Amino acid sequence: MTKSHVLFPTGMLSVLLLLTACQPEPAQKSAPVNHAPLPSIAAPPYVCDFVPLDAVRLITGVRDPIVRGDFDLTVGQELDGNNYGTGGCWVYDSAGNKPKVLQISLSPGGSKEQVETEISQGAKPLPEIVPGAIGNYGQDSSADDTQASAVLVHGLNRVIVDLWRGVKGRDNEADVVAMMKLVAPKLITDAAPDPENTKD
Repeated sequence: MTKSHVLFPTGMLSVLLLLTACQPEPAQKSAPVNHAPLPSIAAPPYVCDFVPLDAVRLITGVRDPIVRGDFDLTVGQELDGNNYGTGGCWVYDSAGNKPKVLQISLSPGGSKEQVETEISQGAKPLPEIVPGAIGNYGQDSSADDTQASAVLVHGLNRVIVDLWRGVKGRDNEADVVAMMKLVAPKLITDAAPDPENTKD
């Protein structure tokens, strides 16, 4: 018995190999965007002592972030008897190059006048979060940019939420406002109305 062989002309075999190599890769489906709002109440687990991890995951899209930093809410009392704190929380993507995706900072800086100037130049005013405080928020005007930030000033305390890289498809401005609502009442400990804002 003889074996039969199918022979392809060399040119035809080259064409078949070329066609196979040029087939497009199947399109990978991107993960659906989680549009769930941030929780209205801060709950553990926390990073940097006061920042809810679940909220960080939602607004950055990073499941296992690398987190650095802490806050000292009593530094003012220890240094000069005033009510202010300092510190920061830096959140990085867990990817190899570890880009910063979120930063929350507390410092004795800023003023109501600066916030009012930002608002007069187009920034949006924050809703009341801490009695007697004033703040503003906004987003980078670039078309596809997911950067957004919020600033809140009360007495000597200034809290800044800087979302360096949010989730595309989410409302990044709403996310920084919601994060501010979660962290500011914990970071600003002298949350009483300023005398100048208290009506007789």
